[in-house]
Amino acid sequence: MNAIDTGQARTDRLYELLPAIHRIRDAERGYPLKALLRVIAEQVNVIEDDIAQLYENAFIETAADWVVPYLGDLVGYRPVAEAGDPANSTPCEGANRALVPRREIANLIRTRRRKGTLALLETLAHDVAHWPARAVEFFKLLGWTQHINHPHPTRHRLANLRDLDALDRLGGPFDAMTRTVDVRRINATRTPGRSNIPSVGVFLWRLKSYAVTNTPAFCDENRGPHCFTFSVLGQDAPLFVKPQAEPDPTHRAEELNVPEKIRRLAFKNHLEQFVGDNRSLAIETDGWAGHKSGEAVPLSKLVAADLSEWKYTPATNHIAVDPVLGRLAFPQHQLPKHGVRVSYHYGFSADMGGGEYHRSLRDPPEAFTLYRVGKHEKHHRIGGALEQWRKEKPKHAVIEITSSGVYVEPTHIVLPPEHTLQLRAADGVRPVLRFIDWQTDLPDALSVTLGDKSRITFDGLLITGRPIAVTGARERAAAPWVCGGEVIIRHCTLVPGWEIDCGCEPKRQTAPSLEITNVRAAVRIDRSIIGAIQVHEDEVRLDPMPLEITNSIVDAMSPHRQAIGAPGETRAHVLLTMRQCTVFGIVDVHAMPLGENSIFNGCINVARRQIGCLRFSWVPENCRTPRRYRCQPDEVIAAVKARIPEDAAKRASEIANETLRVQPRFTAQRYGNPAYAQLALECAMEIQRGADDESEMGVFHDLFQPQREANLRARLNEYTPAGIDVGIIFAN
Repeated sequence: MNAIDTGQARTDRLYELLPAIHRIRDAERGYPLKALLRVIAEQVNVIEDDIAQLYENAFIETAADWVVPYLGDLVGYRPVAEAGDPANSTPCEGANRALVPRREIANLIRTRRRKGTLALLETLAHDVAHWPARAVEFFKLLGWTQHINHPHPTRHRLANLRDLDALDRLGGPFDAMTRTVDVRRINATRTPGRSNIPSVGVFLWRLKSYAVTNTPAFCDENRGPHCFTFSVLGQDAPLFVKPQAEPDPTHRAEELNVPEKIRRLAFKNHLEQFVGDNRSLAIETDGWAGHKSGEAVPLSKLVAADLSEWKYTPATNHIAVDPVLGRLAFPQHQLPKHGVRVSYHYGFSADMGGGEYHRSLRDPPEAFTLYRVGKHEKHHRIGGALEQWRKEKPKHAVIEITSSGVYVEPTHIVLPPEHTLQLRAADGVRPVLRFIDWQTDLPDALSVTLGDKSRITFDGLLITGRPIAVTGARERAAAPWVCGGEVIIRHCTLVPGWEIDCGCEPKRQTAPSLEITNVRAAVRIDRSIIGAIQVHEDEVRLDPMPLEITNSIVDAMSPHRQAIGAPGETRAHVLLTMRQCTVFGIVDVHAMPLGENSIFNGCINVARRQIGCLRFSWVPENCRTPRRYRCQPDEVIAAVKARIPEDAAKRASEIANETLRVQPRFTAQRYGNPAYAQLALECAMEIQRGADDESEMGVFHDLFQPQREANLRARLNEYTPAGIDVGIIFAN
């Protein structure tokens, strides 16, 4: 029995207790008694669920979020009040979960018993902030004159220039080189130091390691038929370690225990630790050099190399791998004739844009028909599933892709009125839809023709090569607004610029990723990465179309290009709602009912300023926006005007400096980089904690990293001995 059937049974259980004669008479009258008992049963279910939860609330593993602070209070847990009272989950439930971690309370007594140990700091980082960590005592790396009675042959010596591995780890979390003393405190606010006697550093990894399993590699034919990249998009993407669990709580983290980039020298010296089943990467080449189909290339055939200029040529029956650039090269006279499939790990900040991470699948509420597409399924192509869907014509259907392959085929969907269709990836896979120039005289986008009150959903897909083009079923200039139609894009990546080169530069910088034409439906985008959005609607006779974007990145690849607009760089006829988003480009819309906790790297221009509100966001000055509330740089400008009311020249200079200071800074602004859209460490605190719940503005708001960092700092100070200075150092 599925979830829908179970819910129906709970709703009608009181009705099923009635004698059959009453149910027969109720059916003759149109089921009025059944409707009444459904309302009563709904409240009965609520009370029963609440009673059942009372028992679950006695255990930290199963307690509701609002109970966790009370359980912590029983064992003496003291929360860090960075976002109000953690016991009150109404204003900021997500921030409270970050401030009162369930795992920390569960391990509180055990943690207190280990107070003062170095490995405990790594455990605290994992329990409190959910970040992998490595703790380093810097006094052990200081150079001093040793006593002749207590020599330490492996410590406090000069740098060994012949030790290439130690030099490769220089300056990082696993650096073992000796230093001279640095008297600055490691936890200083402005200019922290590291190498001092009381200094202990906790290195943290903010980026996560995400898997890509058994997917085709990209052949860079412009460089040569022997040149491949692990990324199917063709960009240079560093390979990341698949973190392995530490053997015990007292173990200090090593390179294989954290989501670190794989170094060339480490890959060369310890190939067996990175390649193979359940490891960081694997390569399959059907029939190449006598290898069987479905078997990974053995370690003896792999060679670590620097493929920066593609100058290195491997020997016969060998494959050169560059983990820093994510490249692999074959002998020029021994090319793979049946393709190359790779499994590897890449780095990113959060679960968004589609991937092999866990995400909840949302089935249609009504009964639906499921078509599966994959290597071991009935349909091997999306076109085959669509053809069967057209023949059977179910009202509600789901096409689910079950393998992380690349699907290169034209896709055209015509959705009848009042029908729904989901084109989605199964949980735990990342399919790639790659569109090429199939027809020279026609566009080759993923085209969707939407009927009245119909709904199309794209879920968990990576789409490259062309945009998604959604059009109405017919010319609807005189038609009224039809409620109920939807276009939903969730956990998807519509590659900005359609394609990217090896340096992550887009190939079509002016091309939109989503085109909407004459569609009378609401468009909703959630946890996705998308290029420019172009909307073509009748502005005279039709009401504006709702467009809602949450927890997503809209990238026009320049702050001076249009991220959301209409053809001809005019205003899109939409009502735009944006929450927790990062926008690289200009937003031109009819009205903006709500914009909050977002970063607009380009200007916002709305036609109806009296509608809506823009709150707790960053937007450039002199933009035509709705009413602003607690936005930047407005807040710092108002503070300067209040502080310097008379001296106009000094006030103007100070305003310019403050505006520049609070301008958002990013680690990377090109899609394909691991730290894409991540706020830089030097970003102003007004941006890092500028949201309404004191989290960061932008797409990674829901990570609640400022609260996690503040909580961890407090715990580190609590669990370290007196006289020790503890500092947090972000490794990525």
